[in-house]
Amino acid sequence: MSAIISDPPVMSGPQDSRVGGISKRRRIINLIWWSGCALGMVLVVTPVLWVLIGIVQRAVPHWTWNVFTEVSVGDNGGLLNAIVGTIMITVGTGILAGMLGIGSGIYLAEFAPKSWISSVLRAASEMLAGIPSIVFGFCGYIALVLGLHWGFSWLAALIVMALLVVPYIAKSTEIAMNQVPLTYREGAEALGMTMPYALRKVVLRPALPGILTGMILALSISVGETAPLLYTAGFSNRIPSGAFLHSPVPFLTYATYAFYDSSVPATQHLAFDAALLLAITVLGLIGLSRLLVRLTQKYSPDRKVRMTRAERRTMASMRAGNQT
Repeated sequence: MSAIISDPPVMSGPQDSRVGGISKRRRIINLIWWSGCALGMVLVVTPVLWVLIGIVQRAVPHWTWNVFTEVSVGDNGGLLNAIVGTIMITVGTGILAGMLGIGSGIYLAEFAPKSWISSVLRAASEMLAGIPSIVFGFCGYIALVLGLHWGFSWLAALIVMALLVVPYIAKSTEIAMNQVPLTYREGAEALGMTMPYALRKVVLRPALPGILTGMILALSISVGETAPLLYTAGFSNRIPSGAFLHSPVPFLTYATYAFYDSSVPATQHLAFDAALLLAITVLGLIGLSRLLVRLTQKYSPDRKVRMTRAERRTMASMRAGNQT
């Protein structure tokens, strides 16, 4: 009696919609997800390109190199005084805010007790980051310029700008420190290292990429601020003297803000030139942050290990041997 061989039953239901092991529903959801990501990227990149193209179109046709050699005098001149003042404010803010922000982030990550105290400190830092910059400027004007009789000065501008960006540096430092694996600390303790030495030699190095990124991005924010400096730094048509008190400090954002409404075309061109210099400075700082991250990535616990050809061949032969 011969066996009756029948065709296998036809599967119905969800299996019919599978293509290459992936259901059509998942393919549609995946397509919608990546389409939304692409749309979000377009919405982010388009305004940036629009601003940059607009600045270049207005600044380049009337660009003159005397912006680097002459000061702003009346309706003519250059932007040398504003460039020097911007550099002074940025460097001073980086030093003051860097010490406060990095120190605060290290304290919150390593030394702050796990209690309501650390929660209050973090909440205060986040609240400080949410205060509008013009409020910082007004408070600095009332307390420093008028209250302490400092006048428009470099020190008043540095204090206000440091308070403005310290929360960003502190938060990025704390996050970078918390991302360092606990095994690093345990290994340092097992080797008999003191806590300060282990913090300096073992923990801080893997956290460097995150700390430097937060630091430079905070400086990028400070470069583009106008309102706090209007209240504290003032403006001057002269090169900054370097005095901390009773000496106004010019800056590029003031030139962009004030010169744009001038009825003199040459002064308007200075506003466009200042905007172009600010855009280049911010892009340069962002590029510098990526370069520093790349240079310090060797200390990161998540770094990719680069192998030589001989090492890759050895690893391939070992995998082949294990498979056999």
